Amino acid sequence: MKHTIALEGMEFFAYHGYFEEEQKIGNKYGVDLIVATNFEKAALTDDLEGTINYMELYEIVKQRMAISTKLLEHIGQNIVDDIYKKWENSTNEVSVTIKKFNPPIGGICTASSITIKQ
Repeated sequence: MKHTIALEGMEFFAYHGYFEEEQKIGNKYGVDLIVATNFEKAALTDDLEGTINYMELYEIVKQRMAISTKLLEHIGQNIVDDIYKKWENSTNEVSVTIKKFNPPIGGICTASSITIKQ
């Protein structure tokens, strides 16, 4: 049986970007996270111990978004790695999408994004 826990539409103002100006000015980012796990025990017992606490997932994303980096790919991989470290025996797959709103590409673009599914 495959279960998922998702946090969708998280928003952060952060200082990421390849160019120095991006890291000074900052930008708005969106993050979607899906974690495949087995929470059958929690579903049957109504006990948080049988699942992955989404508040803890949010804290992992929040902490990683607060660390200035050049590439969204780097942030995404660190989020995936942190989740697997914390829940190594109960995580089957992690998918994270990070969007940079209004990226500085010299034209109109609502967002650029990366997705890691591992």
